[in-house]
Amino acid sequence: MSGPGISVVICAYTEDRWEDILAAVSSVRAQSRPALETLLVVDHNETLRERLAKEYKEYTEYKGAADGGVVRVLANAGPRGLSAGRNTGIAAARGEVVAFLDDDAVAERDWLRHFAEAYTDPRVMAVGGRTEPVWASGRRPDWFPEEFDWVVGCTYRGLPRGRVRVRNVLGGNASFRRSAFDAAGGFATGIGRDGDKRPLGCEETELCIRLSRARPDAVLLIDDRAVIHHRVPEVREHFRYFRTRTYAEGLSKALVARSVGAQKGLESERRYATRVLPAGVARGLRDALLARSGGAGRAGAIVAGVLTAAGGYVVGSVRARRGGTTFRVPGVEVTARE
Repeated sequence: MSGPGISVVICAYTEDRWEDILAAVSSVRAQSRPALETLLVVDHNETLRERLAKEYKEYTEYKGAADGGVVRVLANAGPRGLSAGRNTGIAAARGEVVAFLDDDAVAERDWLRHFAEAYTDPRVMAVGGRTEPVWASGRRPDWFPEEFDWVVGCTYRGLPRGRVRVRNVLGGNASFRRSAFDAAGGFATGIGRDGDKRPLGCEETELCIRLSRARPDAVLLIDDRAVIHHRVPEVREHFRYFRTRTYAEGLSKALVARSVGAQKGLESERRYATRVLPAGVARGLRDALLARSGGAGRAGAIVAGVLTAAGGYVVGSVRARRGGTTFRVPGVEVTARE
């Protein structure tokens, strides 16, 4: 197998996603370009960790490239939350490249092959892919605008297509050279998700901006051929979750701006807000005039999403100035390496 060895990190926290976790691991083990290993990092849930360790007991030793790779089950060694779980996986990874897959997503067969191809360029420090929603109801809600698919952890309308340079990759479908973490440190704790609490995010955005500052020559890419399918539970198909998530995004963006400055922290968001979203509103209103289902709802949701995110940003900025919200950028101590 040519190219870098790739370790895949999947962070899990609840037994409610048991079948999803198994499906995620199976999709990694079925890759056309085999992973070196799959690291299942369990976030402060000993019952789940023990159950997964038992489930994958026979896969803890390497049995050849056709085997699908080793599966190792680890406990989150840091504070509760997704960022510390990812940092635990990074520290334990043996691969030259570390890829991340959500625990409620499955990767298409060539996912890792497309990642690996990009790393033939030594300047490439990170590669992300495309994430497609799998709606619990079987179809996209009529009112839900594609411009806001990031609300459910998926690729949204307005992102560039093909293999292109970007400011940041999206964390649920992403990969980094191991040396990127040596240069920039790990994911910031206190900024990302923590189980079922308020759905904060943007930890990958903050990391990517920090990486670009530490390595000005770094190239960060999205390759939309590297596809995963992300399950969207029924509760996230409702406007209440949409409103909660957009508000949380505003809070998170305030933290990113505090870390890296508003100019860089909101660079991509300005184009999104001034070009992508107005075009989405216009499409929704046009569809409403043509009596197409959901047009007015989509236009209204875009306006509501912008206002709610802006409110979250204001509140987050005030809290940050008052010192009420803090986060930490840890180094990543290597515990295992290829």
